[in-house]
Amino acid sequence: MSDLKDKVINEIKKVYDPEIPVNIYEMGLIYKLEINDKNVVNVDMTLTSPNCPVAESLPKQVKEYILKVQGVSDVKLNLVWDPPWDQSKMSEAAKLELGL
Repeated sequence: MSDLKDKVINEIKKVYDPEIPVNIYEMGLIYKLEINDKNVVNVDMTLTSPNCPVAESLPKQVKEYILKVQGVSDVKLNLVWDPPWDQSKMSEAAKLELGL
């Protein structure tokens, strides 16, 4: 994995769903993370539910955090609903944190 991608992931891990004490990366809400040769970060992310109260603010927060990473030129964030999120997308660390 590239150094820049590691830095982007570290920033994403600072973003938490306000209702769940686990960061959104470990929650499995990031479906795709690619960085092109111009250092544009392409992200597909979802939310735990289409009715999530932070549906407006959470994607904006993710984009803002990624833009803080030195070397990132832009962020293209796509909010997706397919496949729907479920607990199987969570990392083992997230499941342990939540006692699942």
